[in-house]
Amino acid sequence: MSMPCPTRHRSGFFHGLLQRRPVKVSLGLLLAACTGLAAAAGERGPSRTASLPEDDGGGARVIVKYRSSGRVSALSAGMASAASTASADSTGTADVQRAASMSSRLGLKLGDGPAVGPRHQVLTASGMSSSALAARLSADSEVEYAVPSLRRRAHGLIPSDPRYSGASSQSPAAGQWYLRAPDSTFISAVNAPAAWARTTGSASVVVAVLDTGVRADHPDLAGKLLPGYDFVSRTLYSVDGDGRDGDPSDPGDWTTEVENNTVGGPFYGCGELDDETLRYYAAPSSWHGTQTSGIVAAATNNNIGIAGLGRNVRVLPVRVLGKCFGYDDDILAGIRWAAGIAVAGAPINPNPASVINLSLGSRGDCANEYNFIAYREAINEVLAKGVTVVVSAGNDSLAVNAPASCPGVVAVAGIRHVGTKIGYSSLGNQVTLSAPGGNCVNTFGECLYPITSSSNTGLTTPVSAGYTSGGGDAAVGTSFAAPQVSATAALMLSANPTLSPAQVQNLLKSTARSFPTTGADTDEKSSTNAACLPPSAIEQGKECYCTQTTCGAGMLDAGAAVTAAASGRLVANIVDELSLIALNDSRGFDALQSSPGTGYTLTGRTWSLTSGASFATLGAGSGSSTTLTAKGDATVLLQLTVTDSSGASASSTAVVSTGSGGDNSVVSDDGGDSSGGGGGGGGGAFNTAELALLGLALLGAAVGSRRGSRGRGD
Repeated sequence: MSMPCPTRHRSGFFHGLLQRRPVKVSLGLLLAACTGLAAAAGERGPSRTASLPEDDGGGARVIVKYRSSGRVSALSAGMASAASTASADSTGTADVQRAASMSSRLGLKLGDGPAVGPRHQVLTASGMSSSALAARLSADSEVEYAVPSLRRRAHGLIPSDPRYSGASSQSPAAGQWYLRAPDSTFISAVNAPAAWARTTGSASVVVAVLDTGVRADHPDLAGKLLPGYDFVSRTLYSVDGDGRDGDPSDPGDWTTEVENNTVGGPFYGCGELDDETLRYYAAPSSWHGTQTSGIVAAATNNNIGIAGLGRNVRVLPVRVLGKCFGYDDDILAGIRWAAGIAVAGAPINPNPASVINLSLGSRGDCANEYNFIAYREAINEVLAKGVTVVVSAGNDSLAVNAPASCPGVVAVAGIRHVGTKIGYSSLGNQVTLSAPGGNCVNTFGECLYPITSSSNTGLTTPVSAGYTSGGGDAAVGTSFAAPQVSATAALMLSANPTLSPAQVQNLLKSTARSFPTTGADTDEKSSTNAACLPPSAIEQGKECYCTQTTCGAGMLDAGAAVTAAASGRLVANIVDELSLIALNDSRGFDALQSSPGTGYTLTGRTWSLTSGASFATLGAGSGSSTTLTAKGDATVLLQLTVTDSSGASASSTAVVSTGSGGDNSVVSDDGGDSSGGGGGGGGGAFNTAELALLGLALLGAAVGSRRGSRGRGD
């Protein structure tokens, strides 16, 4: 039996990272990763979806259009039923059902399929191909045309990113299972393709990721990051040597074994505890913010790495967590700044977020404990500005952490691939809904179903861009469930910008799919095989069946949520042939997935370049499709505006990389230090009150212990 790779360890205060099982320490849950990033499977060439066979095994299926006479000839008229001669419905459209008549004429046994138009229907037959049946029908004098009804994929909705679909040569082999349409294996998958069929998101919608910062040099984040800010004010924890400034880059957040075992020191306990020696291991850099950012908005359909659920939406990186943890004041400042609220010492944010993602927290009841009044106040301020706040529930198997327990936020618990609660996930009646958090299933060997995302290979300082795998760096935790909900909310707002935070939350809840009541592991060591209980002082670290009082309204259904948000509305939707265009190459973009308001028809489609026009040449300025030709290395914004017969208009903007792609300018224009409100250089032992309130646990879990085991319920 294969053994997991040697692990590296860290502790902290964000909700999930590189963790296969939670380990209790004084400051939070622990995470670990291999001492080297697992060798990535070779990147494939341009990924193309497999060709579909003509028939699906269910027999011939042909679309038939009858001639304008609207009736079959006298030879078969006597056999036509009243239904087949058509009775008009309330719209005056005839119900075309002529299988009996055509069966007599052709000597075939045909079945009536659905109507397709006023003189169209589907005819079916067994024992022959669709092409053969179409040929027979086309020869009939009463038939204007007959063509096979083939299966089609929407262009660009199944992305070319090699890690989206997965492969046996990749790690994990399941790829981004959590984004795909749910099936009998991946019951909790969120059905991103159905959401993308309504909107692929708009660059005008911004998701603020408040986290450890971001690695802007990651190729899957090219063009997807807006200028952010670093609110980590204490130099002892900032790692970058300064306080608050305009550079939200993640310098790494590693801690050494000496630091982690110095009693009374600022980093005591920031690593996984060795149960035998009772010493804490060294903790590698987590690159947590880069991972959450990739889940939200990695460049999609670019033949590189992973797909981002939000596709064309953009990320505003706000660094609020430093080495091992972050402080409340920095986080609260980051929350306000992200929403466009003025923060002393920092420039006004020119790109206010529509959604804020907080994959962080610590134990506490934000709704009722006085110590969280500052969080309640800040969250109420941003909610009043129309910003949706999404927070991970926590990874301690107990009650929902804070700030996920704050009123008005969307609190997200973690579920396994089969839809049951992951052992580590926090739970309770403050959870809004649940989403996949990543789980391993097996006790030894590779983690089967982690959440794959963008990362970095450095153990301390950054080295090179990479992706988390199913090896020692496997990423699991509610930290990675929350950004799936944030990205879904961003897609909803791309389709319907008028939604309030309360409406977003209500639609997420009303469209969530029901939790399963079967399928849990029967091994009592890892699963209760029973319903989850309300949270108490006793950890519920085993798999259990979610209920609406423990895991929220149900399982995230991105497709249903976005469809509900777009219902009845005029929506502009850009589908790209490829979002990365080589120099002097051209790629197509179409508006065919756009939809008019209820009762209206689309009357106009116009295309324009709102940024980067000197680096790309636009083809048609109007019509259902256009092309872009790359003329330089840049990030280009392509806007589609559609109008319908009501006179209304709607726009959407796609992010396109041309040539080698544009630089990710995440540093704000001021670029300098700003110490306002941040406090000094820190140092010394933790302040007890700050730890109780803030100890923002990178609530992640270890990929495996030094002895190479992990809990199967994770």
